[in-house]
Parts: sequence; structure tokens; C-alpha cells
Amino acid sequence: MRYLITFLVLIYINNITFAQRIKDIAYLNSEHTEQVIGYGIVVGLAGTGDSYRTQFTMQSITSMLKRFGITVPQTDVRTRNVAAVMVTANLQHNFKPGFKFDVIVSSLGDATSLLGGTLLMTPLSAMDGEVYAFAQGPVSIGGYDFNTYTGNRIARNHALTGRVPLGGVLKNEIPQNTVTNNQFSLFLKMPDITTSNNVMRTINTRFGENTATAIDASEIRVRVPADRTNDVIGFLSELESLPVETDYVAKVILNERTGTVVSGNNVQIKPVSITHGSLNITIRNYPIISQPGAFSSGTTAIVNNAIPFVSQDSTSTIAIQGATNVQEVAAALNSLKVSPKDIIAIFQALKEAGALVAELVIM
Repeated sequence: MRYLITFLVLIYINNITFAQRIKDIAYLNSEHTEQVIGYGIVVGLAGTGDSYRTQFTMQSITSMLKRFGITVPQTDVRTRNVAAVMVTANLQHNFKPGFKFDVIVSSLGDATSLLGGTLLMTPLSAMDGEVYAFAQGPVSIGGYDFNTYTGNRIARNHALTGRVPLGGVLKNEIPQNTVTNNQFSLFLKMPDITTSNNVMRTINTRFGENTATAIDASEIRVRVPADRTNDVIGFLSELESLPVETDYVAKVILNERTGTVVSGNNVQIKPVSITHGSLNITIRNYPIISQPGAFSSGTTAIVNNAIPFVSQDSTSTIAIQGATNVQEVAAALNSLKVSPKDIIAIFQALKEAGALVAELVIM
């Protein structure tokens, strides 16, 4: 009875259809992220800032002091408590003026650490040159980097990049255009024709025919129903919560650096025979010392006697009649009792042989 229940549970799991909300697989045409950047100065460093060789830092200091009515020749600036940095952040379209956000601060010169520094007011502009926000505040690097006079170094994490928590303040609202003429577009995060068609059918089933039209594998154009024009936000909230069956291209991801193998649910292997074995060759040196005879003019000689040793692991052969899902693929390869590195080589050979029905991605 126990085995029967287990078998029925496996059948049930294999027949489950996984659905995702529209908000998890798509975004509105107005839901974009604006990347902003700025050039700033971090002060208050304990001698770990830029040196005099970083000319743009010296120019920045003298220019800043001029704004406060202080004139200092650039040749007289000798401070290691200041570092030039680049400030970056990502702004969402729905941020409003006054919203606070985190910014990333990265050293631009030859500073050794940003520990204990404070970012001075820095304007953040977008690609079009428009300034949307300003950033200022203490820098948190989550680590340290100390050098002693004896040449020793103690470091933890990366000390030249930090974050200013809630240091950015939005001043100008990012332009957005959510709904125009009672129409908007949905864009799939992973374009797929089948998924695009499923989204269209789901929306039309819920809100009526001709509400949505699939343009291509990525875009679905949606028309706001006449009875919902006075409640567009409610319509969008209801729409993005609709569950949709998604479909993706069969892929096998191979990471040769870490030995990670990840395969999708639609991966298939055609009938094929796999033979796996490894040959190990080890060469060891056994030095032999030759001593000269007594009262002879010879010298002691050392001879390295290199002896090779060959060992071969037991070769395993498995015949796969055909695997139609990832569980069968994993079971077939695991039966060979090979390491992840060897599984990567097997997948590459299966692809070359035409037996792997999936896209092979090597990272």
C-alpha cells in the first residue's frame, strides 16, 4: 500500500500544471527603471583617500572650496582624507518626489578605503542629462581594509565600494505613461509565443473577447473595458493577479567553473547508449643514489627513476531508451555515478550526437 501511495503521488506531481501571475512574468509598458549616475566626493577618510597623483580629485576640492568663498591653489592641496567617487542608483517609475532610496558609491581614484567617509551632496542625472535626485550621507562598506607600517594587511570584503542607505532623495518625478487612450501594453520578461498566447486567452476569458491581442512573442496589447474606464487601477490590479500557464524553451545550463548543472522540465533525451570511464596516469620518482667505490675519484650521483602507474576506473555503460522529463534524465545520469564535471561532459557529448533535445547553455 505504501508503494502504491508513493506511485500515485508521483503521478499527481508530474501532472501538476504550474501557473504564474501575470505580474510575475510581465510588466506594463510604463514600468521601467531609470538608471542615474553622478560624480561626487567622499570626505572624512582616515588617510585612505586619493593621493595628489589623482588630479581630478584635487580639481574637485578646489572647485568645491571656491563655492564657499575659499581660494586654494591646486598645487597646495595635499590631503588623503578625500576620495572621488561615482554614485549610481536605479529609480522606479512609481517613485514620487521626496522618496528616499539607497545609492551605490564606488571609488574613482587611487583611494585604499572608503571606511568612515561621508558622501557630499551629489546630483544624479539620467542618460538625457535631466537631474532627478540628489544623494548625501555616510558611506557603509560592510568591511575594512587596514595596512600596517610593517607591510601586513587585514581586509574584509571590498572597501572601495559602499552604500549610502536612504541617502538618495528624488526631486523630480520620472515621466511615465501608464494608459493612453484606454490602451496599454504588457511585455513578457521572457518572450515566448505560447506564453504570449496564453496571457491573451486568460485576459479575454476574464474580461471579454477582444480585450487583449497578442502582437508577438513579447507584447500583448490590452484595451480597458468600457465599464472599467473609471477604475483603471482596480482593473490593472485584477489583471496582474490572473494566473497564466507559462511555457519555456527546453534548456540545460552548464557552469563549468562550479560544476553546476541545471536542466528545465521539458528537456528530453533520445534513445542513446552512454559509456563513461576514466583513465588515471601517475608518474612517481624513486631517486637512486650511487656511491663511488672506496679510494676512487668518483663522485656521488643521484638518478631519478621515473616509474609510471596506470589505473583505470571501471567503465560503465548505460542504454537510455528515451527520457521525456528531467527526472528521467537525472536518474539515467545518476546511475553512472559520475561527478558534476563528468555530467557536463556527457551533456556536451549528447548535444553533439543529436540525442539531447534542448538548448545547451555553457557559462
